[in-house]
Order: sequence, then C-alpha cells, then structure tokens
Amino acid sequence: MMSKRVPEKDGTTRAAARTSHSDLAPLLAPDVPSPSCAMTDSRSARRSSLRNIVGICLLLALAGMLYLGYFCPDHVCALSTRDSKESTRFSESLLSSNALGLGSNLFEVERNNFFPVHPAFKLQSIQGSLGYDDIFLNDTFQFDINAHDVMVFLHIQKTGGTLFGKHLVRDLDLQKPCSCQRRRKRCFCFRPNRSENWLFSRYSTGWKCGLHADWTELTGCVDSELNKIEGDNVKRRYFYITIIRNPVARYLSEFRHVQRGATWRGARHWCGGAPTNIPQCYSGPNWKGVTLEQFMACPYNLASNRQTRMLADLSLVGCYNSSLSSIDRDQLMLASAKHNLKYMPFFMLTEYQKVGQYSFEETFGMRFAVAFEQHNATLSAATMATLTPEQLDAIRRLNKLDLELYEYATNLAFQRFRRLRDRDPYFVQRFQHLGELPSRQSVTEFNWDSVIEDTTDID
Repeated sequence: MMSKRVPEKDGTTRAAARTSHSDLAPLLAPDVPSPSCAMTDSRSARRSSLRNIVGICLLLALAGMLYLGYFCPDHVCALSTRDSKESTRFSESLLSSNALGLGSNLFEVERNNFFPVHPAFKLQSIQGSLGYDDIFLNDTFQFDINAHDVMVFLHIQKTGGTLFGKHLVRDLDLQKPCSCQRRRKRCFCFRPNRSENWLFSRYSTGWKCGLHADWTELTGCVDSELNKIEGDNVKRRYFYITIIRNPVARYLSEFRHVQRGATWRGARHWCGGAPTNIPQCYSGPNWKGVTLEQFMACPYNLASNRQTRMLADLSLVGCYNSSLSSIDRDQLMLASAKHNLKYMPFFMLTEYQKVGQYSFEETFGMRFAVAFEQHNATLSAATMATLTPEQLDAIRRLNKLDLELYEYATNLAFQRFRRLRDRDPYFVQRFQHLGELPSRQSVTEFNWDSVIEDTTDID
C-alpha cells in the first residue's frame, strides 16, 4: 500500500512546492527579500507539506487495517478456502447448462420462474441423501449396513433391472444375507442387528412408491414409506442407484414387451402431489399384437425418452401437463436428468456389466458372489436387425433426449471407472476375478426362475 503511494507523494510534494512559490510571489515582491530568506521559507513549507502527507497516509493505512479487520469479513475479504470452493461449485452448476447442450433460452425460462430450483440441488435436498462426490472425495467412506444407510434402486423398464435386482438380494456377500421366500417375489433385506431395511427395491420392499417409480416419485416417497414401517425417528442416509441402456435397444425391447401383452397399468406417475392419468394408446385390456408403426405413432406412449423422463425432476416442467413449449420442456428435462444422474453415487450401463459390477463393488465396499453376465443376443437386437433405415431414424427421433443422455452417461460411467481403477493397486487381479469369493463357492440355492415368470429377455 505504501509503495503505491510513493509516486503520488513525490508528485504532490512538488506540486505543493510550486503552489507555495506562485502564491507567495505577489506578497514578497514589494519587499524584495534576500535569497537566503526565500530558500528558508521554501524548505519550511516543503517540510510542513511532507508532514501533512505522511500523516494522511498513516491515517489511510490505519483506516484500511480497521476495515479489513472488522468489516470486510462480512462481505468479500473473508472467503475461506471452503467458502471459495462452495462459491465456485455453485457457479459451475449454474453455468454448466451450456455444457449440457442447453440453448440460451434456458435462462429466459429461469427469468420466467419456470425453473425455480436448479435440478442439481433437488436430490441433494433430500434428508440424508449422499452423492458421488460425498463418497469419492471421502477416503474413510463406507456403506454402513449396520447403521442407517439405505440403497434406493430406481428401476427403469427394459434396462436389465430385473437381473440386477436379483443380484442385489441374492448374490451379495453379506454378514446377514437377504432372506427370500419361495412363494413370494420378495426378500427380507434386513440389517444384521435389527429388522430395518438397507435396500429399497422391487425385490426387497416391493413397489411401495408405485410400479417402476421414477425419480420424482421416489424422492418424495421413500422416506415416508420407510417411516411407516420402521418409525420416523430414524435418520437415514440414502444412496440412489440406477441402470441406463442404449435407447434404441431399450425402446425396441419395450415394444416387444408391450406387443406380448405388457401394460404396466399399475404405474401411478405421481407428480405435484397427485397421480397422473395418462391416456392409453389402446382401447382394450392391452396393446397385444401392436405393430412398430402403431407403437411409434401414439403421442401418449411413454416409451419415448423414458429414461430421461424417469431421471428428471418433472415438477420443473409442470409434471405431465406442462405449459412450456416442447423445446423448453425437453431442455429442462434433459438438464435435470443429467444433473440427477451425475449426483447419483452409482449407476451402470446395461452394455457393460463387468464395468458396472466392479464400479459397484469399489464404490460401496460390497462384493458379489457371482460374475455379471453380458447378454448381447437379446430380442431387441434381433428386432433391430429387421428394421428399415426409415424405421431406425424414426426411433432415433422419438428418443433424441435419451440418446443424448446415454452419451453423457457413457462418458461419465467410464470416467468414474477409470478413477476407481487408477486408485486400486490390485485392479488387474480384481477385474479378472470378479465374483470369485472364497467364502461363497456358489450362489444362493433359492431358484428365482421357479417363482418369477419373466416374459422378456431384459426387464
């Protein structure tokens, strides 16, 4: 601070000296004093001016110190490292919409209050919910099955969720494995020391938040449903997980499933505090025998962009009766789905089972007693081989949001996989021997195929 004032002091002193000479000249001229008296008066004036300037500088320095010490911490100068990081993270979240492929009209939507809550923060606001950064950046983290940690599986249709759900309840190497019943499609997945659920999924708790509940339904339902079972005095930590599949393959798999008679009529589509009644694409009890052209032509068919819709916060777009334009609605849904997927501590890709298994085990510190199998020869693959170029283009247009979401998910999944791999000194051995545990030489004896009739290749 003092060094910056030096040029100013010198300049001010010289100016003051010049001013003294010019102002005093008319007064001194009549008496014509001697040269020695003039020089003495000039030196005295210069010293007086210097003293004044130094005094002012000292006062300014003291005032600055007082400001920095008492006032600035409440405004600008007291940004700690943590506060700076939080500020940067918040700014990056708000600015990341352009990186997610959003148009500039997103900010116009924000100004019109159609985007009151940034989608990156909705999931984080759930009581006790932890995200990927909370886990990966914490070297001491572990999924505590003995405490109050709960894994919530968001099961999107036709992504391989049925098989993965079975792995969760029958193949994990746990101190107290899930107890499965032959006559029910259900297992009790309780903690080792008490009858509390550590897993919220189809095969553990059932469809308590609705058939194939989406992100909007689950995040507003899970805690209250578990409170009904276990009491509301439990403070849980939630970990949301899901599976993403190639959109064209998933769409065709759903088409074949519906063609054989599936309806998912029990889905509630809860949003905005109430279930939504969506018009059916068929008049009878089901859509059995539907052609691909009929399947694609129905405007109410939720198969289109299903993954984006099920991972987005639908309250941002007015639920299923949005007043937004289709462009704005699609942009907001896609941005929300990407943010929520990024926040999730784990998700896997249907097409990369081994990568998914390794990532799950390293993320949660749990081991499967079997190796996940890759099912590439599916009915959807056979159907895809019969499509004309026009049909394939039409499917891609109907699922353009899911295609962008899948590209984003693929990059993110392998980025996470590489981070886990790079910090694992035993990666090569681990990856080559997934599912091989000395403590368990075989899978659970319970035969799922005898009690669960799946009519599709991948559910």
